[in-house]
Amino acid sequence: MGSAWLLMIIIFIVSLIVQWRFKSKFKQYSEIGLLSGMSGQEVAERMLRDNGIFDVQVISVEGQLTDHYNPENKTVNLSPDVFYSRSVASAAVAAHECGHAVQHARAYSWLSLRSTLVPVTNAASTIVQLTLFIGVMLLAFAHNPLVLLIGVAGLAIITIFAFITLPVEFDASNRALAWLNNNYTVMQTSEEHKQAKDALWWAAMTYVVAALGSLATLLYYASMLNRRD
Repeated sequence: MGSAWLLMIIIFIVSLIVQWRFKSKFKQYSEIGLLSGMSGQEVAERMLRDNGIFDVQVISVEGQLTDHYNPENKTVNLSPDVFYSRSVASAAVAAHECGHAVQHARAYSWLSLRSTLVPVTNAASTIVQLTLFIGVMLLAFAHNPLVLLIGVAGLAIITIFAFITLPVEFDASNRALAWLNNNYTVMQTSEEHKQAKDALWWAAMTYVVAALGSLATLLYYASMLNRRD
């Protein structure tokens, strides 16, 4: 259990570093204007059109870094810092979210699997919140591992979901970069492409450390079950 605890601490520290690095990169590239002068909204709408997608709406949502694609109502949701901005960062994020819309339109298998698991994962998250603390107490004082076992099973589902998310996010970024590289009217210099790739790479790393953090948490609680005797 000691090694699992140490792993959790290491991943937590790495996660903080990655989150800080991503936010600093986003801020840096948000201050670099696109030579094309296009806004995040315009980039998103053009990418959708170029991919033959005409039933997805690009809208602005409140918050910071709240950008996402909603497959249920077919909307690309962009935060104000992305929707209205005419920067390298806004173009990269807008194209990434449209990458998810393209995945949906093309029935990308990993996205379909992830969408199928969303309700199961939401239920597992609720179960985990209710069972882990109680399970640890029951294991320590009553030597009953059942409740903790249920919590660990919920953590396993959450961890699987986190790792399934990785190919979805990386593929969306790859689709975004491929489209940006083929559209001189959006990004007009190799430096702009390099900056967009860097921003998307750090964004992807936040999902990687989140998945590893979920795995470390799973191993930590699973180790309690293994040592209950």
